[in-house]
Amino acid sequence: MHVDHLIFAAGPEGLASTVERLGDALGASFINGGFHPRFGTRNNLLPLADGRYIEAVEVLDHPAADKAVFGQAVRARSEMGGGWLGWAVSVDDLSPYEARLERQAVPGSRHFPDGRLLEWEQIGIRGLMADPQLPYFLKWKSDPEVQPSALKGEIKLKTMQISGSPQRVEDWIGVEIGNELDGVEMRFRSENGQPGLDAAIFEVPGRGEVRI
Repeated sequence: MHVDHLIFAAGPEGLASTVERLGDALGASFINGGFHPRFGTRNNLLPLADGRYIEAVEVLDHPAADKAVFGQAVRARSEMGGGWLGWAVSVDDLSPYEARLERQAVPGSRHFPDGRLLEWEQIGIRGLMADPQLPYFLKWKSDPEVQPSALKGEIKLKTMQISGSPQRVEDWIGVEIGNELDGVEMRFRSENGQPGLDAAIFEVPGRGEVRI
């Protein structure tokens, strides 16, 4: 199980201003990730070290956004002012999660600006919407050279700070966390209002730790 990426929903200022602000804080530039035709969203990406990335995403005025659970989740978070929407873990086999959740994974895809197609399957967005401390699960279908992890970054995801229960997350993902998961320190605090991903701490070359 790999901590794959963190999702940040754009606020009222829009995606361009959101990634400019995040990029200034981290001393790095986001790249255009393209459009999700099934979800009615688009994103920008910031590659990190260790095969991870930040996905900054905004919902579009598109019919798919009204039907897709992911589009609904992005819209809801953006209407709250934007911020961390959640996190995703990649796995080699989605069948155990399909059996537990009693539904099938759904296909996902997006087109890069240069026309390349990235494809995957995912499950668990409904769980993230109901309980935002929980990650969703994905299995990459495209060749490794097309996957976001092929874009090497130098910024390291050091810590995730989550409001919620480590036991709840462990039960959801089926893996014992302890103090870390896949090399990322996991800090939980008792729920104070809405559970979810509160902050992430990054180790930035030349800047030290940066908390967002």
